[in-house]
Amino acid sequence: MVDFSGQRPTTGFHAPTRFEADIYDCEVVGQIPTDLNGGFFRLHLDAFYPSKYADDAILAYDGYVTSFRFSKGVVDYKGRYVRTQRFMKQLEARKQLYGYYRNPYTDDPSVSDPANPHLRTTANTTPVVHHGKLFATKEDGLPHVMDHNTLKTVGPTDFGGTWNSQTFTAHPKIDPVSGEMVAIGYEASGLASKDVLMGTFDKTGKLTQEVRFDVPYVSMLHDMCVTQKHVVIPGGGAIADIETLKAGKSHWGWDASLPSYYGIIPRDGEAKDMRWFKGPERALVHTVNAVTEGDKVIMEAPVVEGNPWPWFHDIHGAPFKPLDYTIRRFTFDLNSKDDGYTEEILFKTPVTSFTRIDDRFMTLPYRYTYVQYSDPERPFDAALAGPFGGRTANSYGRFDIRTGETLSYCAGQSHAVQEPTFVPRPGSSEEGDGWILGIAHNHVERRSELIILDAQRMEEVARVVLPFRCSGQVHGVWAGEGDLAFDDPTQLALAN
Repeated sequence: MVDFSGQRPTTGFHAPTRFEADIYDCEVVGQIPTDLNGGFFRLHLDAFYPSKYADDAILAYDGYVTSFRFSKGVVDYKGRYVRTQRFMKQLEARKQLYGYYRNPYTDDPSVSDPANPHLRTTANTTPVVHHGKLFATKEDGLPHVMDHNTLKTVGPTDFGGTWNSQTFTAHPKIDPVSGEMVAIGYEASGLASKDVLMGTFDKTGKLTQEVRFDVPYVSMLHDMCVTQKHVVIPGGGAIADIETLKAGKSHWGWDASLPSYYGIIPRDGEAKDMRWFKGPERALVHTVNAVTEGDKVIMEAPVVEGNPWPWFHDIHGAPFKPLDYTIRRFTFDLNSKDDGYTEEILFKTPVTSFTRIDDRFMTLPYRYTYVQYSDPERPFDAALAGPFGGRTANSYGRFDIRTGETLSYCAGQSHAVQEPTFVPRPGSSEEGDGWILGIAHNHVERRSELIILDAQRMEEVARVVLPFRCSGQVHGVWAGEGDLAFDDPTQLALAN
Protein backbone atom coordinates (compact mmCIF):
# COMPACT_ATOMS: atom_id res chain seq x y z
CA MET A 1 0.00 0.00 0.00
CA VAL A 2 1.33 3.44 -0.93
CA ASP A 3 1.26 5.78 2.06
CA PHE A 4 1.56 9.52 1.42
CA SER A 5 0.96 10.49 5.06
CA GLY A 6 3.45 13.05 6.24
CA GLN A 7 4.25 14.10 2.70
CA ARG A 8 3.26 17.43 1.24
CA PRO A 9 1.11 18.43 -0.45
CA THR A 10 -1.31 15.56 0.19
CA THR A 11 -4.65 17.24 -0.37
CA GLY A 12 -6.21 19.58 -2.89
CA PHE A 13 -5.19 20.10 -6.46
CA HIS A 14 -1.49 19.66 -5.83
CA ALA A 15 -1.64 16.17 -4.40
CA PRO A 16 -0.38 13.38 -6.69
CA THR A 17 -3.02 12.02 -9.04
CA ARG A 18 -1.24 8.71 -9.84
CA PHE A 19 -3.27 7.71 -12.87
CA GLU A 20 -2.99 7.89 -16.66
CA ALA A 21 -5.95 8.84 -18.83
CA ASP A 22 -7.46 9.21 -22.29
CA ILE A 23 -10.53 11.34 -22.90
CA TYR A 24 -11.94 11.58 -26.42
CA ASP A 25 -14.19 14.42 -27.55
CA CYS A 26 -13.85 16.44 -24.36
CA GLU A 27 -16.73 18.40 -22.87
CA VAL A 28 -16.60 22.01 -24.11
CA VAL A 29 -18.31 25.15 -22.84
CA GLY A 30 -18.44 27.71 -25.65
CA GLN A 31 -17.06 27.16 -29.13
CA ILE A 32 -13.57 25.94 -30.01
CA PRO A 33 -12.14 28.05 -32.88
CA THR A 34 -12.08 25.84 -35.95
CA ASP A 35 -8.69 27.21 -37.06
CA LEU A 36 -7.12 26.23 -33.72
CA ASN A 37 -5.52 22.96 -34.82
CA GLY A 38 -2.52 21.26 -33.24
CA GLY A 39 -1.43 20.08 -29.81
CA PHE A 40 -1.09 21.77 -26.41
CA PHE A 41 1.50 19.84 -24.37
CA ARG A 42 2.12 20.28 -20.65
CA LEU A 43 4.52 18.84 -18.07
CA HIS A 44 3.44 18.26 -14.49
CA LEU A 45 4.87 17.40 -11.08
CA ASP A 46 3.20 14.15 -10.01
CA ALA A 47 4.80 11.86 -7.44
CA PHE A 48 4.05 8.20 -8.15
CA TYR A 49 5.61 7.24 -4.82
CA PRO A 50 5.95 9.54 -1.79
CA SER A 51 9.24 11.29 -1.13
CA LYS A 52 11.68 9.71 1.33
CA TYR A 53 11.86 13.03 3.17
CA ALA A 54 8.87 15.15 4.18
CA ASP A 55 10.81 18.39 3.57
CA ASP A 56 11.99 17.45 0.07
CA ALA A 57 11.27 19.80 -2.84
CA ILE A 58 8.30 18.92 -5.02
CA LEU A 59 10.70 19.62 -7.91
CA ALA A 60 11.76 15.98 -7.45
CA TYR A 61 8.30 14.65 -8.29
CA ASP A 62 7.92 12.39 -11.31
CA GLY A 63 7.30 13.90 -14.71
CA TYR A 64 3.81 13.61 -16.15
CA VAL A 65 3.03 14.80 -19.67
CA THR A 66 -0.41 15.70 -21.00
CA SER A 67 -1.71 16.73 -24.40
CA PHE A 68 -4.83 18.49 -25.64
CA ARG A 69 -5.15 17.60 -29.32
CA PHE A 70 -7.24 20.19 -31.21
CA SER A 71 -8.74 19.25 -34.57
CA LYS A 72 -11.68 20.90 -36.34
CA GLY A 73 -13.33 22.12 -33.17
CA VAL A 74 -12.91 18.87 -31.22
CA VAL A 75 -10.44 18.25 -28.37
CA ASP A 76 -8.97 14.95 -27.14
CA TYR A 77 -6.98 14.67 -23.90
CA LYS A 78 -4.19 12.27 -23.01
CA GLY A 79 -1.96 11.93 -19.92
CA ARG A 80 1.07 9.71 -19.31
CA TYR A 81 4.01 9.46 -16.92
CA VAL A 82 7.40 10.10 -18.47
CA ARG A 83 9.12 6.72 -18.34
CA THR A 84 12.53 7.88 -17.15
CA GLN A 85 15.06 5.38 -15.81
CA ARG A 86 14.21 6.65 -12.34
CA PHE A 87 10.47 6.08 -12.80
CA MET A 88 10.99 2.55 -14.15
CA LYS A 89 13.37 1.53 -11.37
CA GLN A 90 11.06 2.66 -8.61
CA LEU A 91 8.07 1.04 -10.33
CA GLU A 92 10.01 -2.22 -10.53
CA ALA A 93 10.92 -1.95 -6.84
CA ARG A 94 7.37 -0.88 -5.94
CA LYS A 95 8.70 1.90 -3.74
CA GLN A 96 10.58 5.16 -3.72
CA LEU A 97 14.33 4.62 -4.14
CA TYR A 98 15.52 8.20 -4.54
CA GLY A 99 16.33 10.73 -1.85
CA TYR A 100 16.57 14.50 -1.80
CA TYR A 101 16.21 16.55 -4.95
CA ARG A 102 19.49 16.37 -6.92
CA ASN A 103 21.38 14.53 -4.18
CA PRO A 104 22.30 10.95 -5.13
CA TYR A 105 24.14 10.50 -1.83
CA THR A 106 20.70 10.14 -0.19
CA ASP A 107 19.48 7.42 -2.58
CA ASP A 108 18.88 3.75 -1.87
CA PRO A 109 22.17 1.83 -2.38
CA SER A 110 20.58 -0.11 -5.23
CA VAL A 111 20.45 3.03 -7.40
CA SER A 112 22.96 5.43 -5.82
CA ASP A 113 25.40 6.70 -8.48
CA PRO A 114 26.93 10.09 -7.58
CA ALA A 115 29.14 10.00 -10.69
CA ASN A 116 26.05 10.04 -12.93
CA PRO A 117 23.47 12.24 -11.21
CA HIS A 118 21.74 12.93 -14.53
CA LEU A 119 20.31 9.38 -14.45
CA ARG A 120 18.04 10.54 -11.58
CA THR A 121 16.15 13.07 -13.70
CA THR A 122 12.35 13.03 -13.71
CA ALA A 123 12.07 15.11 -16.93
CA ASN A 124 9.20 17.04 -15.35
CA THR A 125 9.67 20.69 -16.29
CA THR A 126 9.27 21.90 -19.89
CA PRO A 127 7.93 20.31 -23.08
CA VAL A 128 10.05 21.56 -25.99
CA VAL A 129 9.29 21.24 -29.71
CA HIS A 130 12.19 21.46 -32.18
CA HIS A 131 13.12 19.84 -35.51
CA GLY A 132 9.88 17.89 -35.58
CA LYS A 133 10.30 16.29 -32.16
CA LEU A 134 8.76 16.68 -28.72
CA PHE A 135 11.13 16.66 -25.74
CA ALA A 136 10.47 16.45 -21.99
CA THR A 137 13.22 18.47 -20.30
CA LYS A 138 14.58 19.13 -16.83
CA GLU A 139 17.84 20.90 -16.02
CA ASP A 140 19.32 18.05 -13.96
CA GLY A 141 19.59 15.54 -16.84
CA LEU A 142 19.22 14.90 -20.54
CA PRO A 143 15.99 15.62 -22.44
CA HIS A 144 13.66 12.72 -23.16
CA VAL A 145 12.15 12.27 -26.62
CA MET A 146 8.39 11.71 -26.50
CA ASP A 147 6.04 10.35 -29.14
CA HIS A 148 3.76 13.38 -29.51
CA ASN A 149 0.82 11.30 -30.78
CA THR A 150 0.80 8.59 -28.10
CA LEU A 151 2.91 10.27 -25.36
CA LYS A 152 5.01 7.12 -25.20
CA THR A 153 8.51 7.80 -23.87
CA VAL A 154 11.08 7.07 -26.56
CA GLY A 155 14.01 7.72 -24.21
CA PRO A 156 16.79 10.16 -23.26
CA THR A 157 18.94 11.73 -25.95
CA ASP A 158 22.41 13.26 -26.13
CA PHE A 159 21.71 14.26 -29.73
CA GLY A 160 23.67 11.46 -31.30
CA GLY A 161 26.57 11.71 -28.87
CA THR A 162 27.24 15.38 -29.66
CA TRP A 163 25.97 16.94 -26.40
CA ASN A 164 28.89 16.65 -23.96
CA SER A 165 27.13 17.62 -20.77
CA GLN A 166 25.33 15.55 -18.16
CA THR A 167 22.59 18.19 -18.11
CA PHE A 168 20.42 20.16 -20.51
CA THR A 169 18.44 23.27 -19.65
CA ALA A 170 14.68 23.17 -19.20
CA HIS A 171 14.50 26.45 -21.12
CA PRO A 172 16.31 26.31 -24.45
CA LYS A 173 15.49 29.26 -26.69
CA ILE A 174 14.42 28.89 -30.31
CA ASP A 175 15.31 31.69 -32.72
CA PRO A 176 12.22 32.37 -34.89
CA VAL A 177 14.41 33.85 -37.63
CA SER A 178 16.95 31.04 -38.12
CA GLY A 179 15.10 28.17 -36.46
CA GLU A 180 18.16 27.53 -34.30
CA MET A 181 17.87 26.26 -30.73
CA VAL A 182 20.32 27.63 -28.15
CA ALA A 183 20.76 25.59 -24.95
CA ILE A 184 22.98 25.34 -21.90
CA GLY A 185 23.87 22.57 -19.48
CA TYR A 186 25.12 23.69 -16.06
CA GLU A 187 26.96 21.48 -13.59
CA ALA A 188 27.91 19.97 -16.92
CA SER A 189 30.61 17.58 -15.74
CA GLY A 190 28.94 16.49 -12.51
CA LEU A 191 27.56 17.45 -9.13
CA ALA A 192 28.37 21.03 -8.08
CA SER A 193 30.83 21.53 -10.94
CA LYS A 194 31.31 25.14 -12.11
CA ASP A 195 31.39 24.37 -15.82
CA VAL A 196 28.60 25.21 -18.25
CA LEU A 197 28.21 23.94 -21.81
CA MET A 198 26.44 26.25 -24.26
CA GLY A 199 25.49 24.97 -27.69
CA THR A 200 23.53 25.90 -30.79
CA PHE A 201 21.47 23.41 -32.81
CA ASP A 202 20.38 24.22 -36.35
CA LYS A 203 16.76 23.76 -37.41
CA THR A 204 17.43 20.09 -38.26
CA GLY A 205 18.66 19.36 -34.71
CA LYS A 206 22.39 19.23 -35.57
CA LEU A 207 24.77 20.72 -33.01
CA THR A 208 26.70 23.37 -34.95
CA GLN A 209 28.52 25.36 -32.24
CA GLU A 210 29.51 24.90 -28.61
CA VAL A 211 31.51 26.67 -25.93
CA ARG A 212 32.36 25.73 -22.34
CA PHE A 213 32.97 28.20 -19.53
CA ASP A 214 32.95 28.44 -15.73
CA VAL A 215 30.49 30.46 -13.63
CA PRO A 216 31.56 32.79 -10.78
CA TYR A 217 30.05 30.33 -8.31
CA VAL A 218 27.74 27.30 -8.67
CA SER A 219 24.17 28.53 -8.80
CA MET A 220 20.83 27.55 -10.28
CA LEU A 221 20.77 28.65 -13.94
CA HIS A 222 17.16 27.78 -14.55
CA ASP A 223 16.41 30.10 -17.47
CA MET A 224 18.27 32.21 -20.03
CA CYS A 225 17.64 34.80 -22.73
CA VAL A 226 18.78 34.94 -26.34
CA THR A 227 18.96 37.94 -28.64
CA GLN A 228 19.93 37.96 -32.30
CA LYS A 229 23.53 38.49 -31.20
CA HIS A 230 23.95 37.45 -27.55
CA VAL A 231 23.05 34.95 -24.86
CA VAL A 232 22.24 36.16 -21.33
CA ILE A 233 22.55 33.69 -18.43
CA PRO A 234 21.25 34.92 -15.03
CA GLY A 235 22.33 33.30 -11.77
CA GLY A 236 22.80 34.00 -8.11
CA GLY A 237 21.57 33.37 -4.60
CA ALA A 238 21.06 29.60 -4.79
CA ILE A 239 24.34 27.81 -4.11
CA ALA A 240 25.59 24.21 -4.07
CA ASP A 241 28.77 22.45 -2.98
CA ILE A 242 29.86 18.83 -2.95
CA GLU A 243 30.50 18.60 0.80
CA THR A 244 26.92 19.66 1.58
CA LEU A 245 25.67 16.96 -0.77
CA LYS A 246 27.89 14.30 0.78
CA ALA A 247 26.50 15.31 4.18
CA GLY A 248 23.06 14.26 2.93
CA LYS A 249 21.52 17.71 2.67
CA SER A 250 19.52 19.50 0.01
CA HIS A 251 21.28 20.37 -3.25
CA TRP A 252 20.55 24.09 -2.92
CA GLY A 253 20.92 26.62 -0.14
CA TRP A 254 20.33 30.37 -0.33
CA ASP A 255 23.14 32.84 0.40
CA ALA A 256 21.82 36.41 0.46
CA SER A 257 25.35 37.79 0.90
CA LEU A 258 26.45 36.75 -2.58
CA PRO A 259 25.93 39.00 -5.60
CA SER A 260 23.60 38.01 -8.40
CA TYR A 261 25.35 37.62 -11.73
CA TYR A 262 24.53 37.81 -15.43
CA GLY A 263 26.78 36.26 -18.03
CA ILE A 264 26.61 37.75 -21.53
CA ILE A 265 28.36 36.07 -24.44
CA PRO A 266 28.07 36.48 -28.22
CA ARG A 267 26.10 33.63 -29.78
CA ASP A 268 29.15 32.73 -31.86
CA GLY A 269 31.64 33.64 -29.12
CA GLU A 270 34.31 31.78 -27.20
CA ALA A 271 34.79 31.42 -23.44
CA LYS A 272 37.16 34.40 -23.41
CA ASP A 273 34.32 36.57 -24.75
CA MET A 274 32.08 35.96 -21.71
CA ARG A 275 31.33 39.11 -19.73
CA TRP A 276 30.02 38.87 -16.14
CA PHE A 277 27.84 41.64 -14.71
CA LYS A 278 27.10 41.59 -10.98
CA GLY A 279 24.52 43.17 -8.71
CA PRO A 280 22.53 42.88 -5.45
CA GLU A 281 20.53 39.88 -4.23
CA ARG A 282 18.05 38.87 -6.90
CA ALA A 283 16.27 35.77 -8.20
CA LEU A 284 15.28 35.49 -11.86
CA VAL A 285 13.62 32.09 -12.06
CA HIS A 286 12.20 32.84 -15.51
CA THR A 287 12.84 35.50 -18.12
CA VAL A 288 10.58 37.32 -20.58
CA ASN A 289 12.75 38.29 -23.56
CA ALA A 290 15.89 40.21 -24.53
CA VAL A 291 17.20 42.22 -27.47
CA THR A 292 20.54 43.67 -28.51
CA GLU A 293 20.42 47.38 -29.34
CA GLY A 294 23.80 48.63 -30.51
CA ASP A 295 26.26 48.05 -27.67
CA LYS A 296 23.52 47.37 -25.12
CA VAL A 297 21.70 44.17 -24.19
CA ILE A 298 18.23 44.80 -22.75
CA MET A 299 16.41 42.05 -20.88
CA GLU A 300 13.02 41.92 -19.16
CA ALA A 301 12.19 39.39 -16.44
CA PRO A 302 10.01 38.86 -13.36
CA VAL A 303 12.24 39.39 -10.32
CA VAL A 304 12.21 38.89 -6.55
CA GLU A 305 14.72 40.33 -4.11
CA GLY A 306 15.34 37.18 -2.14
CA ASN A 307 14.85 33.42 -1.95
CA PRO A 308 11.86 32.23 -4.03
CA TRP A 309 12.23 28.56 -3.05
CA PRO A 310 10.40 27.40 0.13
CA TRP A 311 12.36 24.11 0.20
CA PHE A 312 15.87 25.56 0.03
CA HIS A 313 17.04 26.90 3.39
CA ASP A 314 18.80 30.18 3.95
CA ILE A 315 22.36 29.26 4.98
CA HIS A 316 22.36 32.20 7.43
CA GLY A 317 19.16 30.99 9.12
CA ALA A 318 16.69 33.56 7.83
CA PRO A 319 13.12 32.16 7.70
CA PHE A 320 11.42 31.75 4.35
CA LYS A 321 8.71 34.22 3.42
CA PRO A 322 6.71 34.45 0.19
CA LEU A 323 7.86 37.24 -2.11
CA ASP A 324 6.15 39.05 -4.94
CA TYR A 325 7.67 39.16 -8.42
CA THR A 326 7.65 42.38 -10.40
CA ILE A 327 8.51 42.69 -14.09
CA ARG A 328 11.77 44.61 -14.51
CA ARG A 329 14.14 45.74 -17.23
CA PHE A 330 17.89 45.17 -17.06
CA THR A 331 20.19 47.16 -19.34
CA PHE A 332 23.77 45.95 -19.79
CA ASP A 333 26.22 48.30 -21.49
CA LEU A 334 28.85 46.19 -23.21
CA ASN A 335 31.13 49.26 -23.49
CA SER A 336 31.11 49.90 -19.75
CA LYS A 337 34.35 49.58 -17.80
CA ASP A 338 32.77 47.99 -14.74
CA ASP A 339 30.43 45.07 -14.05
CA GLY A 340 27.35 47.11 -13.17
CA TYR A 341 24.02 47.54 -14.97
CA THR A 342 20.78 49.47 -14.64
CA GLU A 343 17.54 48.00 -13.34
CA GLU A 344 14.04 49.43 -13.72
CA ILE A 345 10.66 48.22 -12.44
CA LEU A 346 8.28 48.30 -15.42
CA PHE A 347 5.13 47.18 -13.58
CA LYS A 348 4.55 47.43 -9.83
CA THR A 349 1.76 44.86 -10.05
CA PRO A 350 2.79 41.65 -8.21
CA VAL A 351 2.94 38.70 -10.61
CA THR A 352 4.17 35.12 -10.68
CA SER A 353 7.38 34.14 -12.48
CA PHE A 354 5.54 32.31 -15.30
CA THR A 355 5.74 34.98 -17.98
CA ARG A 356 5.30 34.07 -21.66
CA ILE A 357 5.34 35.94 -24.97
CA ASP A 358 4.37 35.40 -28.58
CA ASP A 359 7.34 33.14 -29.35
CA ARG A 360 7.52 34.41 -32.92
CA PHE A 361 9.09 37.52 -31.35
CA MET A 362 11.67 35.72 -29.21
CA THR A 363 15.07 37.49 -29.62
CA LEU A 364 13.30 40.40 -31.39
CA PRO A 365 11.67 43.69 -30.37
CA TYR A 366 8.28 42.83 -28.89
CA ARG A 367 5.40 44.41 -27.05
CA TYR A 368 3.36 41.98 -24.94
CA THR A 369 4.05 39.54 -22.14
CA TYR A 370 1.39 37.30 -20.59
CA VAL A 371 1.51 36.16 -16.98
CA GLN A 372 -0.67 34.64 -14.29
CA TYR A 373 -1.31 36.84 -11.29
CA SER A 374 -3.99 37.81 -8.81
CA ASP A 375 -5.92 40.86 -9.95
CA PRO A 376 -6.26 43.07 -6.84
CA GLU A 377 -9.82 43.93 -7.87
CA ARG A 378 -10.77 40.22 -7.99
CA PRO A 379 -8.66 38.56 -5.28
CA PHE A 380 -8.18 34.83 -5.07
CA ASP A 381 -9.84 32.98 -2.19
CA ALA A 382 -7.14 33.22 0.50
CA ALA A 383 -8.07 29.83 1.92
CA LEU A 384 -6.73 28.10 -1.20
CA ALA A 385 -2.96 27.59 -1.14
CA GLY A 386 -0.62 27.43 -4.11
CA PRO A 387 1.92 24.71 -4.96
CA PHE A 388 5.13 26.76 -4.71
CA GLY A 389 4.72 28.43 -1.36
CA GLY A 390 3.93 31.82 -2.93
CA ARG A 391 0.93 33.74 -4.17
CA THR A 392 -1.83 31.84 -5.92
CA ALA A 393 -3.12 33.38 -9.13
CA ASN A 394 -6.65 33.44 -10.51
CA SER A 395 -6.09 35.83 -13.43
CA TYR A 396 -4.17 36.21 -16.65
CA GLY A 397 -2.73 39.57 -17.56
CA ARG A 398 -1.41 40.99 -20.82
CA PHE A 399 1.28 43.50 -19.93
CA ASP A 400 2.17 46.03 -22.64
CA ILE A 401 5.92 46.65 -22.41
CA ARG A 402 5.66 49.77 -24.60
CA THR A 403 2.72 51.59 -23.01
CA GLY A 404 2.61 50.15 -19.49
CA GLU A 405 -1.03 49.17 -19.93
CA THR A 406 -2.51 45.90 -18.62
CA LEU A 407 -5.48 43.87 -19.81
CA SER A 408 -6.79 41.33 -17.33
CA TYR A 409 -8.97 38.23 -17.37
CA CYS A 410 -10.15 36.53 -14.17
CA ALA A 411 -10.96 32.82 -14.33
CA GLY A 412 -12.96 33.00 -11.09
CA GLN A 413 -12.19 33.69 -7.44
CA SER A 414 -11.98 29.97 -6.72
CA HIS A 415 -9.94 29.11 -9.84
CA ALA A 416 -6.16 28.79 -9.62
CA VAL A 417 -4.66 29.34 -13.05
CA GLN A 418 -1.49 27.79 -14.43
CA GLU A 419 1.06 29.26 -16.83
CA PRO A 420 -0.44 30.89 -19.98
CA THR A 421 0.69 29.82 -23.45
CA PHE A 422 0.26 31.98 -26.54
CA VAL A 423 -0.99 30.38 -29.79
CA PRO A 424 -0.74 32.45 -33.01
CA ARG A 425 -3.71 32.74 -35.33
CA PRO A 426 -2.96 30.92 -38.62
CA GLY A 427 -2.15 33.33 -41.42
CA SER A 428 -1.51 36.32 -39.14
CA SER A 429 1.94 37.78 -38.45
CA GLU A 430 0.73 40.48 -36.05
CA GLU A 431 2.15 40.13 -32.54
CA GLY A 432 -0.49 38.99 -30.08
CA ASP A 433 -3.08 37.98 -32.68
CA GLY A 434 -4.20 34.56 -31.48
CA TRP A 435 -5.24 32.81 -28.30
CA ILE A 436 -4.09 32.20 -24.75
CA LEU A 437 -4.37 28.64 -23.45
CA GLY A 438 -4.13 27.88 -19.76
CA ILE A 439 -5.43 25.42 -17.21
CA ALA A 440 -7.57 26.66 -14.32
CA HIS A 441 -8.14 24.48 -11.26
CA ASN A 442 -11.78 24.79 -10.20
CA HIS A 443 -11.65 24.34 -6.44
CA VAL A 444 -15.44 24.32 -6.06
CA GLU A 445 -16.16 21.62 -8.64
CA ARG A 446 -12.83 19.86 -7.94
CA ARG A 447 -11.85 19.62 -11.58
CA SER A 448 -9.47 21.22 -14.06
CA GLU A 449 -10.57 23.33 -17.01
CA LEU A 450 -8.58 24.44 -20.05
CA ILE A 451 -9.40 28.09 -20.73
CA ILE A 452 -9.14 29.54 -24.25
CA LEU A 453 -8.90 33.34 -24.47
CA ASP A 454 -8.82 35.76 -27.36
CA ALA A 455 -5.33 37.16 -26.73
CA GLN A 456 -6.08 40.62 -28.13
CA ARG A 457 -9.18 41.23 -26.01
CA MET A 458 -8.26 38.89 -23.12
CA GLU A 459 -11.80 37.55 -23.23
CA GLU A 460 -12.90 33.94 -22.87
CA VAL A 461 -13.77 32.00 -26.02
CA ALA A 462 -14.29 28.50 -24.61
CA ARG A 463 -13.43 26.06 -21.83
CA VAL A 464 -12.49 22.40 -22.13
CA VAL A 465 -13.79 20.69 -19.00
CA LEU A 466 -12.01 17.64 -17.58
CA PRO A 467 -13.91 15.32 -15.22
CA PHE A 468 -11.02 15.32 -12.72
CA ARG A 469 -8.28 17.55 -11.34
CA CYS A 470 -4.83 17.62 -12.89
CA SER A 471 -1.66 17.77 -10.85
CA GLY A 472 0.29 21.01 -10.82
CA GLN A 473 1.67 22.09 -14.17
CA VAL A 474 5.14 23.50 -14.59
CA HIS A 475 5.31 24.61 -18.26
CA GLY A 476 3.48 24.10 -21.54
CA VAL A 477 4.04 24.48 -25.28
CA TRP A 478 1.84 24.73 -28.35
CA ALA A 479 2.71 22.84 -31.55
CA GLY A 480 0.84 23.62 -34.74
CA GLU A 481 0.26 21.07 -37.47
CA GLY A 482 3.33 22.39 -39.28
CA ASP A 483 5.54 21.83 -36.22
CA LEU A 484 4.87 18.12 -35.64
CA ALA A 485 3.62 15.27 -37.83
CA PHE A 486 0.29 14.62 -36.16
CA ASP A 487 -1.69 11.45 -36.83
CA ASP A 488 -5.38 11.76 -37.55
CA PRO A 489 -6.90 12.07 -34.04
CA THR A 490 -10.03 10.08 -34.89
CA GLN A 491 -8.05 7.15 -36.30
CA LEU A 492 -5.69 7.30 -33.33
CA ALA A 493 -8.64 7.14 -30.93
CA LEU A 494 -10.12 4.19 -32.78
CA ALA A 495 -6.79 2.37 -32.77
CA ASN A 496 -6.52 2.69 -29.01
